[in-house]
Amino acid sequence: MRELESLYTNVFHINLLQAVLSGPRGEIEGRDVVKVKVRPVELKGGLHFQFELFTKTQAFHENMDAERAVERACELSAKFKQAQITTIEEEYGVLISKKGRVSIRKKRRGTAKTGAEVAHNKRKNYILQEGTMVPFLVDLGVMTKDGVIVKPKFDKFRQINRFLEFIEDVLPRLEKDRELTILDFGCGKSYLTFAMYYYLHELKGYDIRVVGLDLKEDVIVRCNRLAEKYGYQKLMFLTGNIADYEGAGEVDMVVTLHACDTATDYALAKAVAWNAKVILSVPCCQHELNRQIRSEVLSPVMDYGILKERFAALLTDGLRAKYLESMGYETQVLEFIDMEHTPKNVLLRAVKSRKINTARVKRCEGEIRACEEFFGARPTLGKLFEDERGE
Repeated sequence: MRELESLYTNVFHINLLQAVLSGPRGEIEGRDVVKVKVRPVELKGGLHFQFELFTKTQAFHENMDAERAVERACELSAKFKQAQITTIEEEYGVLISKKGRVSIRKKRRGTAKTGAEVAHNKRKNYILQEGTMVPFLVDLGVMTKDGVIVKPKFDKFRQINRFLEFIEDVLPRLEKDRELTILDFGCGKSYLTFAMYYYLHELKGYDIRVVGLDLKEDVIVRCNRLAEKYGYQKLMFLTGNIADYEGAGEVDMVVTLHACDTATDYALAKAVAWNAKVILSVPCCQHELNRQIRSEVLSPVMDYGILKERFAALLTDGLRAKYLESMGYETQVLEFIDMEHTPKNVLLRAVKSRKINTARVKRCEGEIRACEEFFGARPTLGKLFEDERGE
């Protein structure tokens, strides 16, 4: 594996775009990891490398400096069959045999960029690149007319790109030969709604109809004006409540970002009732279970308000993910953007299974019942699903 260590040493710098390990040989550190992605990130301590370990339902993150990243990459590579490494100038294909023999193929990329173009991770392999003027980003104050990101808005720019990466991963589940309906509940100023429309329609060529819904009339008026300005004919914004919306019979994707407390549950229930192929949800203000849960065994947590609040939020989102699995969705709990920026930004990504695994559904239902009984919890989403099934 010396040649692999040498390769990682040479590519783990600012010019790395990403490295992907795939083809696992069994479980990885007790988890059913299916692939690992590595990318450079700029943290307060300087350049680091983020390892993202994907299972079928979760993603785990590790950040480390270059020296430790090389060691970690070598450790993990021994448990995978192959790796694909992309830098600004080159691409590497790596095959790893059971006996640890390594075969490396290298080729130059068609268009090389300079290292300065990706300094500080600000021009890494983003879907929306700095330097290319995007009209809606200019009007939303994220970008100048010259395509330069407004410094105080860089976190928002990064968040937008991260969101588009989540959509990019599920494109194979979205049909391209017909009009797709996408609903965005609690769209607010609609940074991400415009980004979604621009990415899917303008860049990827999908025929989509997008509806943004929010309670703030002034925001809705402004967003409709912008959509008309850009000529986004199938993007519209409406004033209304998530629970009361009846404007669609069936949808392809539902997005609900920062819907407060049980508003998230109503959005998820609507999405499932509409048979949505993809659900993207960033819950917010999970208060409901904080008022319900109890456990003498966990009194070291339950007796302290701030700890109980955080625990209740995790329990709420964990149950939501499990409920979606019980309704036939493959569900992941992911970081929306780096935790150092907005600690509450956990994203639930649920994709409708092509074939329902009845045994898995029953197992999920049993796990949910056991968990709720243990904590004395009765979440709104469970009640809504019961109503949907007529129980």
